[in-house]
Amino acid sequence: MNRKFDSRDIGTLVDVSAVKADSSQKEIDEMIRIVKQYGCVCAAPMPWAAAYTIDALKDSDAVVTGVVGFPSGSELAVNKAQAARTLITAGCCEIDMVMNIAAFKSGMYEVVADDIKAVVDAAQGIPVKVILEISYLTDDEIKYGSELLVNSGAAYVKTGTGWGNRPTTVEEIRLIKQVVGDAAKIKAAGGVRTLQSLSEMYEAGCDRFGLGVRTAENILKEALGK
Repeated sequence: MNRKFDSRDIGTLVDVSAVKADSSQKEIDEMIRIVKQYGCVCAAPMPWAAAYTIDALKDSDAVVTGVVGFPSGSELAVNKAQAARTLITAGCCEIDMVMNIAAFKSGMYEVVADDIKAVVDAAQGIPVKVILEISYLTDDEIKYGSELLVNSGAAYVKTGTGWGNRPTTVEEIRLIKQVVGDAAKIKAAGGVRTLQSLSEMYEAGCDRFGLGVRTAENILKEALGK
């Protein structure tokens, strides 16, 4: 991998999210402000606030991603697919879904694959970022899971929801990149707390970053010298 991070381009790499259980209307508004102010590519609210966020960003270049299956991924595939369709009809241009973590940990890989395919089919060409939630996985599971996600139609392999119990590491980005190559993009989310770690992940092969609204502005300010 031979990429050099340019902090001036950070907005084109960042999704700002407000997807915690207690992400309030105030945080939704803060997310929207940050996305507009720093030229971020995407906003990611919980489903209840998707239509509001879409309307608030209608005059910007940012898109809104719909989140499906947060945080456990254990909903029925038919429900996930319907949620994706509803969010896309509302105006979401990307979907971030959580894979069925429990099924994956149980070795029920066909269930996991069918779950992803149901959402990918429902999205009808809209990019689907599928979340491994690596804080629950071993290195071998991360590698196998990344391959499974790509083979099931994921446009991005995403590392976490932000609800996990540990942050994504640069080593894990390298691990995923070794498996997926150019077959899918990589999104790091969950515990990306510093500009240095973000730049190292980018240079290791990461294409997008999910920054929580509670920490995003500090990284964006540092990157842009504000």
